[in-house]
Amino acid sequence: MHVINVGHDVFKANDKLAEKNRKSLDKHGILAVNIMGAIGSGKTTLIEEAIKALKDKYRIAVIAGDVIAEMDASRFRKLDVPTVPANTGKECHLDAKLVEKALKEIDLKNTDLLIIENVGNLICPVDFKLGEHLRIVAVSVTEGDDIILKHPMIFKTAELAVINKIDLAAAVDVDPEKMVADIQALNPEVPILLTSKHSRESLDLWVGAIEAGLESR
Repeated sequence: MHVINVGHDVFKANDKLAEKNRKSLDKHGILAVNIMGAIGSGKTTLIEEAIKALKDKYRIAVIAGDVIAEMDASRFRKLDVPTVPANTGKECHLDAKLVEKALKEIDLKNTDLLIIENVGNLICPVDFKLGEHLRIVAVSVTEGDDIILKHPMIFKTAELAVINKIDLAAAVDVDPEKMVADIQALNPEVPILLTSKHSRESLDLWVGAIEAGLESR
């Protein structure tokens, strides 16, 4: 009996297409960041802050992944950056094919930074490479301080982790330091940022992490 591993074939095909996307981005000197996180983690606000801080210095485009709506895409367009909505329908993640399609709508020759906002989910996006250079996962203290250990794989594969909304930690009885320790236990090498939209210092660190990637291109 011959067993066909459908899952393996899907991932293999996606990885091949992701590599094609990556080569296209590299050809144009673009840094692509894939920002993952659950609904309500604050991904959109973090992206908005990065755009505001960097758009006068770098040419930015956004791929806004969502199941159906264009709400986040409209928020980015208000900041005067080219934005392509990537609706996934029933799927709970972006894949390399959707990104390839979106890239055709972006002027790559006039882009320095491509921000990809993935669908709000901490499980599905893990196995699907997009062609990105930097994988970022954001979580909020409002999700509970056990959120990391419940979703280990996304943190094991992350290249930057953000613990967001730390100004609310006391109100929701969560210890951000426990969250930091849990991430370090899963991925000792990953840089970790603690952020709040009410803390300019923390947002500067967030923007600085993105800009460091741009400067290394």
